Amino acid sequence: MQNDLKKLVWQRAEVSSPCVQICVIHPKEQICAGCYRTVDEITEWGHMSEGERTNLMQELPERAGRLKKRRGGRKEKAARSG
Repeated sequence: MQNDLKKLVWQRAEVSSPCVQICVIHPKEQICAGCYRTVDEITEWGHMSEGERTNLMQELPERAGRLKKRRGGRKEKAARSG
């Protein structure tokens, strides 16, 4: 009963965070590998309006392509060079 009350109290009608708890900032692109937001966007999320959050959420899928997939690591690199 108490857990249900806590959920009810903390429920808010707002855009949910895109965070997937994989918080790694790509060194070149400067976006999170998990949610594709910049550090500034992550920091400001709680202060953004609903419209700002909605707009940002619409931009995020396009950013996924900016992160290149791994090409096989050391083993593949050794195979290519020798």
